[in-house]
Amino acid sequence: MYTNVCKHCYKVFKSRIRTFTCKNCRQIDDDHFDDIEAYLKEYPNSNALQISEALGITAYEVLNYLKEGRLHISKGKFEQL
Repeated sequence: MYTNVCKHCYKVFKSRIRTFTCKNCRQIDDDHFDDIEAYLKEYPNSNALQISEALGITAYEVLNYLKEGRLHISKGKFEQL
């Protein structure tokens, strides 16, 4: 059993797997991630600050998705307009 701390409400809980959100906050987490994913499909070269300003989610939370492995950094080419 792992002792985990929810990243949204900071509640301490136990589970069989390492997780970052409690059952009560799982929907909030999924909604935020879906919003970020949709934004990145529309604006693929965005950084954490741009995502944060557009969606009202903290840049720290966006970076936490990177740390958790749910988002990945991609090296691409920028085209000049």
